[in-house]
Amino acid sequence: MVDWLDLIIGFFVANVLGYGGGPASIPLMYNQIVTHYGWTNDAEFSNILALGNALPGPIATKIAAFIGYDVAGWPGLVLALAATIVPSAVALIFLLKLLQKHRQSPIVKGMTLLVQPVVAIMMVLLTWQMVDTSIHSTNLWQTLGIAAVAYWLMERKKVHPAIVICIAFVYGGTVLAHI
Repeated sequence: MVDWLDLIIGFFVANVLGYGGGPASIPLMYNQIVTHYGWTNDAEFSNILALGNALPGPIATKIAAFIGYDVAGWPGLVLALAATIVPSAVALIFLLKLLQKHRQSPIVKGMTLLVQPVVAIMMVLLTWQMVDTSIHSTNLWQTLGIAAVAYWLMERKKVHPAIVICIAFVYGGTVLAHI
């Protein structure tokens, strides 16, 4: 029963405060899942995030479903998903009505623009934590090489990120397994 309540609180907090959708809520989910509750570790969270990004649909719901099921089975999956989806749906309906009413207000425009640097810093911090974990798991040069190839494939060759993630999984499973 305690796990159920923790799942509700953990995912509720991460998704209510995650202004800007999945990318903004990922660092908050990381904080709840890894740091606060210890349901998984850095490396496992990185794998969940990578696999979740390779699958279609919103990342927050995929992370919630996996962690919820892992912590408390099917009831945990349902509770974590509900804690992720319901607050956002209710807030969306309420806030869209409010923003629609005041859409020309300079205050509303300023609020939505000036929160973006905070979200950007949250993503930078999460990226730094994942790079640090990757360096400790492999090494600096391996991490930089994989990052460079991933960048080249996605930005220069326009390869879909899901395919790049699958390539990294295959590479990690074959090459790094022998090290």
